Amino acid sequence: MVVKYSRTLHSLGPFYPNLLPLAQSFRMASVTANFVDIFHRNIFTARVEFDTKINAVFLLSVDLDPALPYIIPGFVDAHIHIESSMLIPSQFARLAVVHGTVATVSDPHEIANVCGLEGVRFMVANGKTVPFKFNFGAPSCVPATSFETAGAALDSREVRKLLEDPDILYLSEMMNFPGALQGDPEVMKKIAAAQELGKPVDGHAPGLRGDDAKKYIERGISTDHECFTLDEAAEKLKYGMKIIIREGSAARNFEALIPLLHDYPDMIMFGSDDKHPDELVISHINALCARAAVQEIDIFNILQAACVNPVLHYKLDVGLLREDDPADFILIEDLSSFNVLETWIDGQKVAENGKSLINNTPLSDQNINLFNCTERSVTDFQLAAEENYGFPIIEALDGQLITNKIFEQPLRENGFFVADPSRNILKLVVVNRYRDEMPAIAFIKNMGIKQGAIASSVAHDSHNIVAVGTDDESIMKAVNLVIRHKGGVSIARDNFEMILPLPIAGLMSDSDGYSVAELYSILDKAAKDAGSTLRSPYMTLSFMALLVIPHLKLSDKGLFDGDAFRIIS
Repeated sequence: MVVKYSRTLHSLGPFYPNLLPLAQSFRMASVTANFVDIFHRNIFTARVEFDTKINAVFLLSVDLDPALPYIIPGFVDAHIHIESSMLIPSQFARLAVVHGTVATVSDPHEIANVCGLEGVRFMVANGKTVPFKFNFGAPSCVPATSFETAGAALDSREVRKLLEDPDILYLSEMMNFPGALQGDPEVMKKIAAAQELGKPVDGHAPGLRGDDAKKYIERGISTDHECFTLDEAAEKLKYGMKIIIREGSAARNFEALIPLLHDYPDMIMFGSDDKHPDELVISHINALCARAAVQEIDIFNILQAACVNPVLHYKLDVGLLREDDPADFILIEDLSSFNVLETWIDGQKVAENGKSLINNTPLSDQNINLFNCTERSVTDFQLAAEENYGFPIIEALDGQLITNKIFEQPLRENGFFVADPSRNILKLVVVNRYRDEMPAIAFIKNMGIKQGAIASSVAHDSHNIVAVGTDDESIMKAVNLVIRHKGGVSIARDNFEMILPLPIAGLMSDSDGYSVAELYSILDKAAKDAGSTLRSPYMTLSFMALLVIPHLKLSDKGLFDGDAFRIIS
């Protein structure tokens, strides 16, 4: 690796004539590496001259130099909710740059559901405090449905106001696909505002097929990250929709969808959707590139999805190693492991050899939150067994947001329905965090916990408190820990209680990202020690209140049938 400084450009001529710069008298950095030209599908040894922008690329040899690293554009996460990392944007950036991520396409939908416009503005402002390229959208569905209690609502006028802000680049995922199909006036006004302002519209239509999928796309919806089968994604591609292959901490669709990248390199992007801090410490988009390489997908196709397509689709101010592009690039060890050696943003080195160079700046802004409920008693979580019958039970699926609807009779004890760990059927509750109401109660299969309970105020989309457990007292303790701290993820088991506080909107920590990741790892292990076999118990729990994903979920208002789109209890 060679990084040097020179007063003027000289030596060999540029690889492309139009990259020949005018004589320069200011200092400029240069990197010598194996240059991966994604646009022309070529790799050669080159010296890249840059300051805050790319000034020239000089061909040194048409052959590769095995002693040199490879230089490629930085990775872009094409769809992520920063809040789900439990980190504020500035802390998310510190962890992400280590893995070569230079930008995200970020939907602030989660904090908007809690704090409205103030929450969106917080995310934008905090993101600007670090050298990282957050690209936020205008949340399209706040609240996500009328069947849950959220902390805020954004109508079409407020969405338009957001879209008129130059910091807001797109209309975030249109989860109300029934409204889009039926021509709901508010939905159509939001889509129209984005189209009039020349900003793309993100989609969210799990399982939508046939004429309905075609009609949804024809409304102007340009992407979908919710496809979980190859056939569904291929059909949407046929209708002109771009597909974001999602691989997050809970929802994992990479293996099912990655074959599409062979034939649709212009139409595929990579996204996390939701990424917990313990996994963000380990890897990000770089890991998806490495996995795609193992499957022998063309390297240029991989890099087009990971680097180029999000920039072009969302019109991001992110460099792609072209003349006058921002100097956003990474140096990697090779094109198989994608081990990141250095990350540069706007000509500033922000990570090197696994260490973030972004300063750990404490949060100076006043915490924003909305948490108005009081602690609960154990009797609040009891469910009288008035009749002896089976009823709908949620079946959680590891690695998926969708759930199954099954019918079983819960265990009866002393006139109450209770959890039955021997059958892997536990009690699930959702507690309104915005005001005091009685909890909604249901039962869930496959969470796997054998002792105690876990709870979280990260509960998509309205972020009430969701908890699951083997007994009412443990559920009460886990829930009250969250209430006491006005947000967090917790566990209560025997005499052991622990919480990761999330004081920012009940969604994010105000602490150092690496410390948050370490504490979350301890909680995750504790949940697994309690019996859960899920890859990410807390992330899976957070989606059990996500009504817009079929088939059966629980909101603070009751058990919700996603197919009939109504409360059924």
